[in-house]
Amino acid sequence: MTNAKKRVVIVGAGFAGLSAAKAFKGVDVQVTLIDRRNYHLFQPLLYQVATAALSPAQIAQPIRGILRKYPNCSVNLADVTGVDKARRVVITSDGDVPYDYLVIATGSTHTYFGKDSWSRFAPGLKSIEDATSIRQRILSAFERAEASDNPAEQKSFMTFIVVGGGPTGVEMAGAISELARHTLKDDFRKIDPLQTRVILAEAGNRVLNGFPEKLSHRAEKDLRKLGVEIVTGHPVADCNEDGVTMNDTVIPAKTVIWAAGVKASPAAEWLQAEKDRAGRVIVNTDMSVPGHNDIFVLGDTASLQLPDGRFVPGLAQPAMQQGRYVAKLIAHRISDTSAPGPFIYKHYGMMATIGRGAAIVDFGKFTMDGFITWVMWGVIHLLPLIGFRNRFVVMCDWLWSYFTHERGVRLITVAQSQKD
Repeated sequence: MTNAKKRVVIVGAGFAGLSAAKAFKGVDVQVTLIDRRNYHLFQPLLYQVATAALSPAQIAQPIRGILRKYPNCSVNLADVTGVDKARRVVITSDGDVPYDYLVIATGSTHTYFGKDSWSRFAPGLKSIEDATSIRQRILSAFERAEASDNPAEQKSFMTFIVVGGGPTGVEMAGAISELARHTLKDDFRKIDPLQTRVILAEAGNRVLNGFPEKLSHRAEKDLRKLGVEIVTGHPVADCNEDGVTMNDTVIPAKTVIWAAGVKASPAAEWLQAEKDRAGRVIVNTDMSVPGHNDIFVLGDTASLQLPDGRFVPGLAQPAMQQGRYVAKLIAHRISDTSAPGPFIYKHYGMMATIGRGAAIVDFGKFTMDGFITWVMWGVIHLLPLIGFRNRFVVMCDWLWSYFTHERGVRLITVAQSQKD
């Protein structure tokens, strides 16, 4: 048994987990990748599925297909329910999976800050199911407005509130406004989609608070050009089937989308590890769990403070860097060679798109905005898509949409009430 290959178990096929699995290519280990879904999802473009610009298949790829050329990696489709550190096994819906090294990269989900009952009326956007449900809600709202003869009811169906002024909220609000004012403007007979009201609600004093202030102001300017109303400085006090309450004012709206915050997966509970307020596991500088140098936590599930006091952001780029780093670290430990030092996050910039032809980017030392930045945003988001076909089809859809304002996935696929 001394010559048996070390078993590396990776939980989660997001950016961090998949990067780690691929980085083990050629390493003398047996890798098992566990995920509840059989596909890897490119989450940064999920809002485009929700707003009928792209189909789910264009931003998702089967995990087994991605790892086809990685013979030392197998895939288990299962739900993880816990970790037994004493026995060194991952507990899943299909039984226990033993490990020598464990990598947990299970991401995050949306949080309602203790108001979980709001989730029924204000869905978040973290999965393909979320995106297609939101798409259904948005398109159904226009259909129900067209079917109504009550002006007040029509107005509430044509009012969309996006809660949260981060990148997801900004991109979602801009996309809904463009959908209403350009794609749908000639499709109805009783209602005028140009009268659609899109409200972006942010509890802080400005949108895109993680970006420099001048880029935040540029984003607000571009959003207002699209017709988006921006409400800042007032958190949502209530949310129900009739709309939201902010600053003691009730805003009637049948479609509310939640983009206000995230919480980590239950990995901290599985590991009985120390966590931060968002539920992220507080890790060592080598991404390991304190007291357990055989367990690593990555991506949105991990909380790592940098030497300058900042925390590694929950973005795709640092998650992929962490995946490659941990794979290298484990490979060195197995071969008894000098392991790399602490994880160092290389910041390549943050981007957000506001709408057609408008985007912002913060490279740290300098910033950019405008049309050229939007083109750059498109190229940067095309390259990580897995498979030439996906890149080509998405590029063609974007070009078609840019020149025609058309969106080709305006399908209501679920017969569901707006109240559900």
